[in-house]
Amino acid sequence: MIELGAWAWVALAVAAVTIGISKTALPGGSTLAIALFATVLPARTSTAAMLLLLIVGDVFALIAYRRHAHWPTLLRLAPAVLAGLLAGFAFLAFAGDGIVRRAIGVILLVMIAVTLWRRWRQRRAGVTAPPTGGILLSGVYGTLGGFTTMVANAGGPVMSMYFLSTRTPVQVFLGTSAWFFAVINLVKLPFLAGLGLFEGPVLLMDALLAPLVVVGALLGLRVARRLPQQLFERIVIVLTVAGSLYLLF
Repeated sequence: MIELGAWAWVALAVAAVTIGISKTALPGGSTLAIALFATVLPARTSTAAMLLLLIVGDVFALIAYRRHAHWPTLLRLAPAVLAGLLAGFAFLAFAGDGIVRRAIGVILLVMIAVTLWRRWRQRRAGVTAPPTGGILLSGVYGTLGGFTTMVANAGGPVMSMYFLSTRTPVQVFLGTSAWFFAVINLVKLPFLAGLGLFEGPVLLMDALLAPLVVVGALLGLRVARRLPQQLFERIVIVLTVAGSLYLLF
């Protein structure tokens, strides 16, 4: 077992519940979990530990939203995401923990700024965004999503910004995200295993935290049914900004 103090375990417990909620209600909330894990554990260890818990959350997200996915969006993103995964694997193999955290924080803040800027332009022009993004938009977000999810399990906020930028309805947002990350997280397993990150203490810690992910996922299902679209989008943006700033400093 990894030796941690009482407050460290409290932080990990909160992060585990947050992972469950982020999977079934508030995708941007995963950034808070990333920040908490990065505070308690070394960056690489936190990436491996979180991945297994995210997969537990993926199961509940698929059960709840599997029928709401927009498959053309997933297919459009696939090539860019694969390129991002490979780039992230190379980066993770050579970069130190501090560089990994700051790189993710910068990427997330840039994505938020771009999304808000695009919305501001659309409001000024009186234009409503189409339900899906173009090739350039999906290529940029897909590559960054693949990269960030490989190095720090931080693809959720990036893809949240993509779905928000295309004004995806809440249920379609959650359904498409559910399939996207269920597949991506399984693809990441052999890569991180190849780096020797799934050690015995990490697996034991995850076994203790997994039930809290289930609790969070069930809470998230209740919350998601009551969230208006506009409030949902604002919460996602606020949570993403807060987590990004933490990773930077």
